[in-house]
Amino acid sequence: MNHAASPRPITKVLVANRGEIALRIMRTVRAMGLQSVAVYSDVDADMPFARYADEAVHIGPAPASESYLLTDRILSAAKETGADAIHPGYGFLSENAEFAQAVEAAGIAFIGPQPDSIRTMGDKLSAKAAVAAQNVPLVPGSDGEVTDLDEAERLAQQIGFPVMVKASAGGGGKGMRVVHDPAMLRSATQRAMSEAKSAFGNGAVFLERFVTEPRHIEIQVLCDAHGNGVHLFERECSIQRRHQKVVEEAPSALLDEELRDRMGQCALDCAASCGYVGAGTVEFLVDADRNFYFLEMNTRLQVEHPVTEMITGVDLVEEQIRIARGETLRLKQENLRIQGHAIELRVYAEDVPAGFLPSTGHLSSHIAPEGPGIRVDAGVETGDEISIHYDPMIAKLCAHGMNRDQAIERLRRAIDEYLIHGVETTLGFGRFVLDHPAFISGKFDTGFVAAHFGSDVFDGYQTNRRNEKNWTAVAAVLATAEGKTPFDTHPEKTASGAAWRNRFAD
Repeated sequence: MNHAASPRPITKVLVANRGEIALRIMRTVRAMGLQSVAVYSDVDADMPFARYADEAVHIGPAPASESYLLTDRILSAAKETGADAIHPGYGFLSENAEFAQAVEAAGIAFIGPQPDSIRTMGDKLSAKAAVAAQNVPLVPGSDGEVTDLDEAERLAQQIGFPVMVKASAGGGGKGMRVVHDPAMLRSATQRAMSEAKSAFGNGAVFLERFVTEPRHIEIQVLCDAHGNGVHLFERECSIQRRHQKVVEEAPSALLDEELRDRMGQCALDCAASCGYVGAGTVEFLVDADRNFYFLEMNTRLQVEHPVTEMITGVDLVEEQIRIARGETLRLKQENLRIQGHAIELRVYAEDVPAGFLPSTGHLSSHIAPEGPGIRVDAGVETGDEISIHYDPMIAKLCAHGMNRDQAIERLRRAIDEYLIHGVETTLGFGRFVLDHPAFISGKFDTGFVAAHFGSDVFDGYQTNRRNEKNWTAVAAVLATAEGKTPFDTHPEKTASGAAWRNRFAD
């Protein structure tokens, strides 16, 4: 797509997503005086996001392949309701270049980057080639796709062990193998190729040197169609399980002003390498010597965007919509300041001791914490069902403070006060992270979970019991006063409830 430099009217936004992120986008849409349209599957008919929207259109059965991933269903809903823009959120079709192109071809504004930008950055090999032309630092590795196992062995010897075998079209840790022993390279490469082919329909892999003690640091950028761009500082995303982020914060305890400025400018150079327009995130690995290397660019809104909003005061969704309307970017780099510190915990319905396996069930209680500096982006309410159909995120729990210590303490309190019954959650894991000396000191890397976490140290964090009886009693009294049972805060809900999960890979 090519965003027009002249103003483009947007009055009604269809959100091609569900759950927490759909609701979050719709709130900004409403605040801007615009209308919102929800699309929903069978199991989502009574979910908060579908009820919040000005209009809602049913698009199919629960499986995403039969609803949220169908371009024609979404475009039909947009035409039916007169929506003149589509926001994809994250996951689903948000990084699908063909979807973005189809939206624009239908005469509807796509609130996101151009299809060419999505294509370039969606493939790791083409992304590396694009940013290399801007002299962006890259992890030493193969120049292109590795096509056979003999070539892989030859390249690995040149790069030096340990090496990382990575899928070109990968994400979320799929098609990725770390190889320390040269004797294991061939089998690891074969498995990575097979997994990549199965997951992405593209078995291409490449080799990189494995960065030891890496920190995962990402930079938020905003670019308009008039050649203007700013970065909104960094997010620390090194606390991960199964290559998926769980705790994110902004700013990072690792960066100083000089390194922040260099990485910020480098992120803008990455955006320029593909003519990027919109909100995007450039991800880097930082090694033990504070050298940084380009990892990838996510051509959409990130799950962890709230921490950036909390330290800058910028509504990223509003800026996305303004950019899609063809407006000139309102922000100037010299006017942006880091205001305090923010930390986010992704609250998943997962059984942590069992290896972070999804936990399904009925939410008999969901009472979110409140108080100074607390933000909860939730997609569920008491009475909803956490099912197998989508990703098991319940909410994003965020805390902001004047400094990192205050943000940590506020998030601890919020975790202790967050009441969720009916499924296992990552709340206890979040408390474990916040209490750990390595996290408190700011001296940790992406190996935090492997180095410090295990069922033997998690027993005391497994279930939050603080004030549980009191909170449960309060929930029951409030529900009874409203003429409902404690398990049905919304009488219009169906008996089966609905699922809140959203597929994404960050």
